[in-house]
Amino acid sequence: MSSTDRHPELEYLAPGQPCTAVTPLEPRLVPLGGPRAMTVHRTLPQRERSLVGAWCFLDHYGPDDVSETGGMQVPRHPHTGLATVSWLFSGRVEHLDSGGNAASVVPGELNLMIAGQGITHQELSDADTGVLHGVQLWYALPDATRFGENGFQHYAPAPVALPGATARVFIGELAGSASPVETRTPDLLGAELILEAGASLTLDVRADFEHAVLAEDSGVMVNSVAIAHRELAYVPTGSRTLVLEAGESAVRIILLGGVPLGEQIVMWWNFVGRDHEEIVEFRRRYQSELGFEPADPADAGKPALFGSFPEGQPRPLPAPPLPNVTLRPREQPLR
Repeated sequence: MSSTDRHPELEYLAPGQPCTAVTPLEPRLVPLGGPRAMTVHRTLPQRERSLVGAWCFLDHYGPDDVSETGGMQVPRHPHTGLATVSWLFSGRVEHLDSGGNAASVVPGELNLMIAGQGITHQELSDADTGVLHGVQLWYALPDATRFGENGFQHYAPAPVALPGATARVFIGELAGSASPVETRTPDLLGAELILEAGASLTLDVRADFEHAVLAEDSGVMVNSVAIAHRELAYVPTGSRTLVLEAGESAVRIILLGGVPLGEQIVMWWNFVGRDHEEIVEFRRRYQSELGFEPADPADAGKPALFGSFPEGQPRPLPAPPLPNVTLRPREQPLR
């Protein structure tokens, strides 16, 4: 069923409203490994849309009973050409990476890991966590910074009181609040907003930004379009305002935004590159550096991409086999 079939109001919004082309994107269910896998709801990437600004990945999980699923158990794995944003609503996750960073992910505090040319990390939910609930976000690094060194930042944004709402801006600027986090990707926005029951909030936003609104814990109206629980509303460039309306109960949303990346990316497994050959090399070097496959003579003399890791940790994840087709950039639909 198409978005307009489920949301006939998309066809009738008159020009001059804050935005006339809000598109609801449905999540798909993805298990995060193992027989008791924690299931996540993934709204980026998908066939209808691969990027919102530079944001290229959105997993929404929980509330998840860790006693039933085992929680988040994601052993060491690689990333290239992107940054990961970990944001929790409840629970605790322990982060460890090959850049030498060990940190706890706790509710309301940002952990940003910039992979640059290469990094490995693991994320394991804390043994005392009963309920795990949050989002995992990635954004693609532009060509100018994607081969830089890896890095890690932590930030606890203060809540900002708005009419009928509270905001925590963890990346970029919104409603007079500015995050100091250095993203190496210009013109990004990431925020959590909680609207009171029945509240209507009008936000001034940049017209050169694309935006995405995740209806995190219940449905929400976005510029007069109903977005169901766990759906993502895509709002194209050209709108200077976002109007968010809660129903009979309070609602939490995740708001993302950014200037369109303007670069085609190839995204496969945990790598972001620009063409098939780059992905092949990233996989080959990860497999050899971690001892899953012999080293290729083509990589002789190249510096290691994925770093070292402390002993005594769970066994790392091997890369899956590459598909038997050439990986190509995803084409974005016309705006």
